[in-house]
Amino acid sequence: MQLSAIDLAIFIAYVAILVTIGYLVSREKTGHEKNTSDYFLAGKGLPWWAVGASLIAANISAEQIIGMSGSGYAIGLAIASYEWMAAITLILVGKYFLPVFVRKGIYTMPQFLEQRYDSRVKVVLAIFWLGVYIFVNLTSVLWLGALAINAIAGVELLFGLLFLGVLSAGYSLYGGLKAVALTDIIQVVLLVFGGLMMSYLALNLIGEQNGGGLLTGFTELTRVAPEKFDMILSRDNPHYMSLPGLSVLIGGMWVVNFAYWGFNQYIIQRALGAKSIAEGQKGIVFAAYLKLLMPIIVVLPGIAAVVLLPQLERPDQAYPQLMNLMPVGFKGLIFAALVAAIVSSLASMTNSISTIFTMDIYARHQPGRSEQHYVRMGRLVALVSLILGMICAQPLLGQFDQAFQYIQEFTGFFTPGITVLFLLGVFWPLATANSALVAAIGSAVLSLLFKFWWPELPFMDRVGVTFLICLALAVLLSLWEQRRASATVRSDNGQMISLAEINFTTAGTFNLAALGVTLILIALYATWW
Repeated sequence: MQLSAIDLAIFIAYVAILVTIGYLVSREKTGHEKNTSDYFLAGKGLPWWAVGASLIAANISAEQIIGMSGSGYAIGLAIASYEWMAAITLILVGKYFLPVFVRKGIYTMPQFLEQRYDSRVKVVLAIFWLGVYIFVNLTSVLWLGALAINAIAGVELLFGLLFLGVLSAGYSLYGGLKAVALTDIIQVVLLVFGGLMMSYLALNLIGEQNGGGLLTGFTELTRVAPEKFDMILSRDNPHYMSLPGLSVLIGGMWVVNFAYWGFNQYIIQRALGAKSIAEGQKGIVFAAYLKLLMPIIVVLPGIAAVVLLPQLERPDQAYPQLMNLMPVGFKGLIFAALVAAIVSSLASMTNSISTIFTMDIYARHQPGRSEQHYVRMGRLVALVSLILGMICAQPLLGQFDQAFQYIQEFTGFFTPGITVLFLLGVFWPLATANSALVAAIGSAVLSLLFKFWWPELPFMDRVGVTFLICLALAVLLSLWEQRRASATVRSDNGQMISLAEINFTTAGTFNLAALGVTLILIALYATWW
C-alpha cells in the first residue's frame, strides 16, 4: 500500500461519513413508502444548492479528473474549453430549455420525446442512452477509477472495480436521487478543496525547484511549456484534430455541450428534481460558476505534470502519478476527493439508467403496477447496470491512452442528431416524428461515413457538419410531409409545443449571473488566446 496510515484513516473516515449520510437522507417518514417521484426525482424537493452541486458531481468523475488531466498533459489548457464553454451552455439551458421540460412534467428525456413526437422516437433514444450510459460512461468511470486506485494505493484492478461499485451502490441504491443529490454536497466540497490543493501543491513543487513558491511555479510552468497555454490551437498544432481552432467557440463544441448539458438524462435529471423552475435555475447558475473553476482542478495538474513528470508513458497516468508526489495527509484528502467524484458519478448514472429503463421501457410493457413495484425495479436495474459496467470496463477501455477523447469521439457519433431533434422539438412546431428519427439515425450513419471517408476532418468539425446536415434533412422532410398532407403536420400522438405558454422570464439575479459568466469567459479567452 502506498497510502500512509494517516492517509488511509482520512479516506476511511470519508467513506463512513458518506454511507452514513446517504442512509440518513434516504429514510422516509413512518408510514410512507417511496414512490417513483421520490426515488427518481427526489420528490421534486431539491434546493438550488443541491441541484448545482449535484450537476457538477454527476459531471466530474474519473473520465474528467484522470482523462482531462491526461489531455492537459498531452494538449494543454485548450482542453479547458470543454469546461468553460459548458458554463455559458448551462445558462442557456436554464433559461430556454428547463422551463419547457418542467412544464411538461417529465421524468426522462425519452418521455419528452414521446410527448413531442411519438413512441418510436422515445424507444430508439431510450435504448441508445441506456447503451451509452452502461457501456461508455459507466465503464469509463469504473475503469479509470480502478486505474487511479491501483496507481495510488496499489489495489488490484479487480478489487478497485468492486470497491467502487459496492460503495456507489451502498449509499445510493436505496435512497435514489435524493440520496445522490444531497450527498453530492459533501462530494463537491471535497472535490473542489482537494482539487485546488492538488494544483497548489503541484505548482509549489515546481516553485521550490526554482527557489520560490506558488507564483514562481506558475511562471516557470508557462516559461517551460508555453505551448500548453494556447486556448485556440493553430493548424500546425499536433492536437488540432482534437480541438480545431475556432470550432471550440463557434462550431461543433456547442452541439456537444447542448447535447450533454441540456438533453442528457443523468445531468438534467437534477434540475427536474428542483423545488421549482426558479430554484432549478439558481442551481444551474451555481453549477456554471463551478464549471469556470474546474480547469484549475482537472486540467492544471496535468499541465504541471509536464514539468514534474516529463517521462510518463501515457498521458492518463499524470494525475495518479502526481498524487504520489503529494505529502502525507494531503494524499489521503486528494484520494478521497477523487473517489468522491467517481462514486457520485456512478450513483448519478445508475440512477438515470434505472429511471429510463423503468419509466420508459418497463412501465410501458408492465402498466398499472404499484409505485413501490417500479421503485424496486429501479433498484434492481441500477444494480445490474453496475455489474455490467464492472464486467465490461477492462475489455472496452483498457487500450486507450486518452479516455476523455475516446468518450467524446464515441458520443460524437450521436450528439448532432440528439441536438437537432430537441432544438426542433422545442422551437419548431412543424418538426415531425419521422424527421426526428432521420436526424437520430442519420447522425450515426453520417458520423461513421465522415470518420472513415474523410479522416482528416477534425472531430469537432465533423460534429458541426453532421449537425448541419441532420438539421437540413429534418427540416426538409418535415416540410415535405406537411406539403404532402396539405396541412400542418403534427406527429402521431405528439403535441406541438406552444412557446406562448412557456414563461422564459428569469430573475434579475439570474440575468446578472449570466452576464458575469459571459464577461469572465471573454476575459479568459482574451488572456490565453
